[in-house]
Amino acid sequence: MGNAAGTGIRKSGDVDPNARQTVQLDDVITTVVMARVTDYFGFFVFAIASALVFPTIFFPYLEPVPATLASFAVFSLAFLARPVASLIGRRLEPRIGKPGKITVALMLLGTSTVAIGLLPGYDRIGWVAPALLAVLRVIQGLGLGGAWDGMTLQLKSAAPKERDGLYSMVPQLGGPIGFCVAAAMFYVLTGFLTEEEFYQYGWRFAFFAVMAVNVVSLFARLRLLTTNFGSDEATMMKSAPLGFLLRTQWREILLSAFLPLSSYALLHMLTVFPVSYTLLFTDNAIDRIILWQLVGGALAVGTVILSGLLADRYSKRAVIIGSSVLTLLLCLSIGTLNDNPAVYIVAGFIIFGLSYGQSSAIVPDRFSPDCRYSGSALATNLSWIFGAAFAPLVGLFLASTFGLWAAALYLVSGVVVTLVALFSLRRQSDKI
Repeated sequence: MGNAAGTGIRKSGDVDPNARQTVQLDDVITTVVMARVTDYFGFFVFAIASALVFPTIFFPYLEPVPATLASFAVFSLAFLARPVASLIGRRLEPRIGKPGKITVALMLLGTSTVAIGLLPGYDRIGWVAPALLAVLRVIQGLGLGGAWDGMTLQLKSAAPKERDGLYSMVPQLGGPIGFCVAAAMFYVLTGFLTEEEFYQYGWRFAFFAVMAVNVVSLFARLRLLTTNFGSDEATMMKSAPLGFLLRTQWREILLSAFLPLSSYALLHMLTVFPVSYTLLFTDNAIDRIILWQLVGGALAVGTVILSGLLADRYSKRAVIIGSSVLTLLLCLSIGTLNDNPAVYIVAGFIIFGLSYGQSSAIVPDRFSPDCRYSGSALATNLSWIFGAAFAPLVGLFLASTFGLWAAALYLVSGVVVTLVALFSLRRQSDKI
């Protein structure tokens, strides 16, 4: 990746003693990926546990399907809390600065995650256990929402115009890599511990590990926030007044929130849904499912990178349309989860990488520079609510009530919404 003129990010050998802190672009890319991987690692630790652990530990008084649905309902709470955290962060940031806000947010996220790992189950404290789990999940959501740092905006500002797609996919690498790290941990824990050992204490180690990586994430983010990205950084990273933002940018916010819907829904229908469906409705070994997910996640890293190359050669719009069409074809294979799950899982991850690689990159360009930071944050939080928060819950409910074909139709609906939003934005602007 080349250097962008005027970004303040220097190549090796350049010296700028007057810069606030100027680093090589390779260091910035490494920092962005590191921060995103740690974010997604913690995210998927909870997500996998929602399917694999929590129904047994916190909802044993329910039948297996309702218990898993209750667990997925708790999972969704963090997404609902994220916009609230963004509003709190708008008030907090002027007082303690962006580094201070992110430090507080990540400490909230880390401590609540460790607390979940220490939380007694229903067999010890009764209904208080799932209630505390829900409270801690909300606190996690406040931490996730408050940790919004605009890293995608910063990296895009450093990208040469002809390499914008390639630079934009860099933060997205955190998704499949973070999932692979979390899934690998559960693969080891379920493979080397007995079932009793795993449910008694083994699963808790994954949550303790999240706190450790959160420390890494904190330093990575603080390093990035002190990086000089150019003379327009002050405008790009400034929060716009909320009233002005909603009054002037409401249409762009809503349409931008719907753009990644297909990608976010597919993410959960590949990571969380197959685990729950396998445990509840098939005789397939769960370690085999996780192994195929690891294979798919590794391939998705490659297709995320490929999405950047294709976006630069053609356009982000073409990549999203192409991946949406492939997602529709993938829905035809969802029935293989019963007998040959590798087909749906591996193919799905390959398609997911293409879709996810440009799903966030297309959002910031919809906003004027003075609204870009706040508009992107609000659109992103809404995207996670619409496309991800309830995907495991809805997918499992439909599959358990009507069959896998109904879960496939849910994924189809996400694709349709994405394509409609893309077409609507295309009519307004030729920037995509």
